[in-house]
Amino acid sequence: MPPKAKFTREEIIETALNIAAEKGLKSLTARELGSALGTSSRPIFTAFQNMVEVLSEVRKAALGRFEVYARRAMEFSPVYKELGVQMILFAIEHPKLYRLLFMTEKPEAQNFDDVFANLGDMATLSVEVIQRDYELSYENAKLLFKHNWIHTYAIGALIATGVCKFSEKEIQDMLSREFVAMLMLIKSGKAESCTTVPEKNK
Repeated sequence: MPPKAKFTREEIIETALNIAAEKGLKSLTARELGSALGTSSRPIFTAFQNMVEVLSEVRKAALGRFEVYARRAMEFSPVYKELGVQMILFAIEHPKLYRLLFMTEKPEAQNFDDVFANLGDMATLSVEVIQRDYELSYENAKLLFKHNWIHTYAIGALIATGVCKFSEKEIQDMLSREFVAMLMLIKSGKAESCTTVPEKNK
């Protein structure tokens, strides 16, 4: 009979998530995690097969923490703009978790659809909100989400890495300008031509 776990999986994941949030993913080792739990690394490997499994669960937990921010946007109008604000707020308050979720290499990702699939419920909710509020088709709603997510991601990355700081007004203005510009372009029917590389430039 295998030894009984001294800590539950949930307790270990929560402690690991706190280490990642405070010190970064590179600091999340079995020794560091055991020390934070006040024990050796042995109880970790009673509950988990290896640290790869722990890291996978930590990413899921970090995504869950991010989705708490995303759900707050439902209390605001316009909802979609507030989703962007909340994403950047997450970068400000949890820069290392932002980097864990959005700035770690994903060898399996080849295009934006792969990225979209890894964004969790927030991405699906965003597209649904855009469709509802701006009367767009699913394809155009997803295109608008794509462009604005990339823009918002870049702002968050600058903040999470300490490259730039922006005031709340600057963030609001940047998000508004990009959103309105892309919405007008999509509704004009010209968005597709802007995303297609001319033959002579290929």
